[in-house]
Amino acid sequence: MARTAIPYTSAVPNGSVVATPTTIDATNDHVIAKAEPEKTVLRVVASTGGNLTIKTGSYPPALAAGLGDLSITVGVETRDIGPFESGRFLQNDGSMLIDATTIVGTIVALKVPRNT
Repeated sequence: MARTAIPYTSAVPNGSVVATPTTIDATNDHVIAKAEPEKTVLRVVASTGGNLTIKTGSYPPALAAGLGDLSITVGVETRDIGPFESGRFLQNDGSMLIDATTIVGTIVALKVPRNT
């Protein structure tokens, strides 16, 4: 089945933003299209705990794919995870893949800008 997309919410320099969360889909898992891992922070709000896994990217472009998946145990909490390394997590189509096991809750992908 197709993965459930998580759209980016762009953070605002020196400001605030209200993000629209995506319901965690433990059956189909998730994808962030056109990902920018170094600018990505995931906010997970969980009402039941479980594991969140950022899947290893494909080589190329993920030169550090040999480091494997990143698995985070999430409790009943709000957890911010990231930013990430392109060299480890970027897929060859430019996406990032996120799997959720038994977590009930929501997820937001925040894109944090680089101020110059």
